[in-house]
Amino acid sequence: MKKHIIGALVVLLLPAVCLAAGEAVVKTGKQSDANITGHVVDAKSGEHLAYATVAVKGTTIGCATDATGHYFLKNLPLGRFTLVASSVGYRSAETTVEIVADRTAEVNFSLNEEALAVEEVVVSASRTETNRKFSPTIVSVASTKLFESTASSNLAETMNFQSGLRVENNCGNCGTTQLRINGLEGQYSQVLLDSRPIFSSLASVYGLEQLPVAMIERVEVIRGGGSALFGANAIGGVVNIITKEPLYNSVTLANTTNISEGGTADFNTSLNGSFVSDDYKTGVYLFGMIRDRDSYDRNGDGFSDIPELNSETVGFRAYYKTSPYTRLTAEYHHIHEFRRGGNAFDLPPHMADIAEQLNHKIDGGGLKFDWFSPDGRHRLGVYASAQRIGRDSYFGTDRNPDAYGATGDETFVAGTQYTCSFERLLFLPSELTAGVEYNYNALDDKYLGFGRDFRQTTRSTGFFFQNEWRSERLNFLVGGRVDKHNMMKNAVFSPRVNVRYSPTPAVGLRASYASGYRAPQAYNEDLHIDALDNKVAVIRLDPNLRPEYSHSLSASVDLYRNFGRVQGNLLVEGFYTLLDDLFTLEKVGEDEQGNVIKERRNAAGATVAGIGVEAKAGIPGRFEFQLGYTFQRSRYDEPERWSDEVAPQRRMFRSPDHYGYLTAVCTLTRGFTASLFGNYTGRMLVQHNAGFIAKDTERLTPDFWDMGARLSYTLSLTRQLRLELNAGVKNLFDSFQHDLDFGQRKDAAYIYGPAAPRTYFIGAKFAL
Repeated sequence: MKKHIIGALVVLLLPAVCLAAGEAVVKTGKQSDANITGHVVDAKSGEHLAYATVAVKGTTIGCATDATGHYFLKNLPLGRFTLVASSVGYRSAETTVEIVADRTAEVNFSLNEEALAVEEVVVSASRTETNRKFSPTIVSVASTKLFESTASSNLAETMNFQSGLRVENNCGNCGTTQLRINGLEGQYSQVLLDSRPIFSSLASVYGLEQLPVAMIERVEVIRGGGSALFGANAIGGVVNIITKEPLYNSVTLANTTNISEGGTADFNTSLNGSFVSDDYKTGVYLFGMIRDRDSYDRNGDGFSDIPELNSETVGFRAYYKTSPYTRLTAEYHHIHEFRRGGNAFDLPPHMADIAEQLNHKIDGGGLKFDWFSPDGRHRLGVYASAQRIGRDSYFGTDRNPDAYGATGDETFVAGTQYTCSFERLLFLPSELTAGVEYNYNALDDKYLGFGRDFRQTTRSTGFFFQNEWRSERLNFLVGGRVDKHNMMKNAVFSPRVNVRYSPTPAVGLRASYASGYRAPQAYNEDLHIDALDNKVAVIRLDPNLRPEYSHSLSASVDLYRNFGRVQGNLLVEGFYTLLDDLFTLEKVGEDEQGNVIKERRNAAGATVAGIGVEAKAGIPGRFEFQLGYTFQRSRYDEPERWSDEVAPQRRMFRSPDHYGYLTAVCTLTRGFTASLFGNYTGRMLVQHNAGFIAKDTERLTPDFWDMGARLSYTLSLTRQLRLELNAGVKNLFDSFQHDLDFGQRKDAAYIYGPAAPRTYFIGAKFAL
């Protein structure tokens, strides 16, 4: 792997070094002494806004207002520039200013409060910064406000509150989760960290629970095919996790303590700090979190239904602005996580009747260099990211001393992206984006007691390109990606077409088509081992496994309307995904050691289609309400067999036809906030393996309501020190599964519904 990394770094970072050197040559020792000062205020109340961001568009220059709402930009480049002011919960404002040497200009901003944040900037729609309202692709955003209002400590708790998304628990022993987008399994989604696909298949097995929200600024979600932009696995959609960036000096210490219905505890403590130099050329955001969760036994059989979990996370994100037009960004994170399920927790795992134990050590990070041309037309980004996972594990039953395993996983991504803006190309202003990206993954998964020694190395090189014609009324985007994957004989072309048309500012019509593929390799679910019926279930790949291809269509209507002070937004979206040579999982028997063997094979195909509705309403500073509902059908083209004891089935498992969510936040008084949140999961078909029951069967589950509430109060101890106290309950009606298996012969994979029982929580946060 080292040869690949060193070679790619030399090729990719050489242009960055040359550009940085060029910037240094252009610089002179003389300071311009051209400055801009001013303040940012609330347009309605006139109150100064602390820590609002003021930036010079098309450059790396920017700062935050101080605690009094004032800012000062000094020694600026000369010329005509656009100044942009933004703040969380407010609509951005911009103005043009002439910057003259030896002169200080005063520029003040008045921002209008916005309840729905419909015009925030996103990066996932087209790999460049885009106004969300005018984006050719629908992008949903989960922000810090959502993390807080739903009392979420990690990403798995938050993603249920996005339209078309479901996070489900797939194992009562180890607690593995998967994220479904529009009904498709987790391996159909491309998870990105700061727009980079370093979230490997192994990382996806437990990754949603491992990432604390303390390190996350926001999560951007694209539903539907995204392979043309982000690679092979983005068939169901893209989840882009954007880590926090230092904007101003601050320190935050927080703790949330959760107590479940059975008295088990889950402690979450985080300490974060943001530190920025006086000239705003250097900044670093430091984050750390400790989590300690007890195991939970719902039915009192002595075997866990939620595993014990202990984790520590530390890391940073930093930047250095080498000039007004160049910037270097670095990110690093370390995660250590231990989890164990089964029974006899005070004994070594091989002395338990059932034990699934994992000890993860994860190190990851990346570097990115950005260059902007002084005329604002050209942008170049060069990046390299890597992640390494070491995992010691035990998956065993009946006190098996040979069930220990070890897994190593290394991922490396490097690429470069160039963007050029045209004042007019053919019929409209346009933006051309092109780039190349190299992906490498080496997986070594050993369980010698099961006869499993799985090694997989994947390499792919992708070239992507697109041109977007844009105006306030019309966006038309055409693009594609060509990938050469080492596990496929031929290169794959994935096209993309997106159209947005707004006949009026209050109406947005969108339509899109995209294709994608998945290589015949192991994915996250294939790396998970089930302990069931006093045996172990191992997944293997069919030697003749063929690539899987997809075609995705979507169309939507986006409506905006204000009713007095109430801001409203209604989105109706239809989606249709066609899958060819679909990957399915079939139980094929047992090996000589008595392990249950499940094999990943190709099916004829499948169709996933449905409609989603998302409604938002709010009064700025008063309340926000959001409701999402999805109706869909996920069906195989031909009946698929998963067990010899069950008739073939066309309906996809664990894919309900109806599901949705709601969130409501109300500011009762200054500093006093109440929120209500919940998820609905309709009936779905699940598999139930023999063991506790006599033979394999399938079950149509009941539907579930998982509701919660939170109250918080913020005290200003000093002008800069704030204390927030909060408390509430999750899964208010204790809608937990009632028919769990009992005892040593339980099927740990037979679990559905909410991930936790009724849980009370209390928290405190100091912010300076």
